[in-house]
Amino acid sequence: MSSRVVAKPKELHRRSKFFSRRSILVSVVIGALLAGGGAYAASSWVIGLGTGSSGEGQSATVSNVSISAVATPSPSNLLYPGGTGDVVLTITNPNPYPVTITAVQLPTNTTYATGYTTSALTTTQTGCLAATPSGVTWNYSTATSGSSHTLTTALTVAASGQGNNPLTVTLTNDASMASAAPAACEATYFSMPSLTGITATGGAATATISPATDSWTT
Repeated sequence: MSSRVVAKPKELHRRSKFFSRRSILVSVVIGALLAGGGAYAASSWVIGLGTGSSGEGQSATVSNVSISAVATPSPSNLLYPGGTGDVVLTITNPNPYPVTITAVQLPTNTTYATGYTTSALTTTQTGCLAATPSGVTWNYSTATSGSSHTLTTALTVAASGQGNNPLTVTLTNDASMASAAPAACEATYFSMPSLTGITATGGAATATISPATDSWTT
C-alpha cells in the first residue's frame, strides 16, 4: 500500500494565509521604490558644459584608383582600318568610400596601342607594335597630352570591399584605328595606351552596377 502525505485542512489554511500576506508585502515594497524614483527625478539638477568641450575626428587618406585591361566581356564593336571599336577595362577603388569618375585625360593622338596575339596580352603581335606604329589610338585624343574628355555618364566605383568593386566598363567606340594600319594588325588584341589621368571625386554616392557601358563623344 503506497503512502501519501496529506495536508490537514488547518495546515492548508495557514499556508494560504502565509502566501497571501507575502504577496501584499511585495506589492507595497515595489510601490515605495517607484514613488522614491519619481521624487528623485523631479529634483534633478541641470548641468552645463564647460568652455571648449569637444571631440577629435580625422579625415581619410586618398589612394589612386587603378584601371586595367580585361578580356571579359569581349568588345562588341571590333576595330578595322578607318573605324572605331570598343575598349573593355576594370576600375578598382582601394579607398574606404565610393569614387565617382566624370572624365578621363588621354595621351596624344600619336601614342599608339601595342598588339598581342591573344586576349591574355602576353605575346606581342609581330608587325603590330606601338612603334610600328599599330595606328590604334584613343578616339578623340588630340596632339596635346592630357586632353580631358567628359564621360557620357559618371561612373561611381564602390568602396573597397563592397559590391561592384572592381567595376567592369565597356567604353563604346573609344578606340580608333588609322586607315593606314598595318595588315599585321588583323585579328589582334590591343593594350591601349595608359590614360594620363582622370577627373574624380570621393564621397557618398550610389555605386554603378557592374558591368557598365559608357563613352566619351568629344
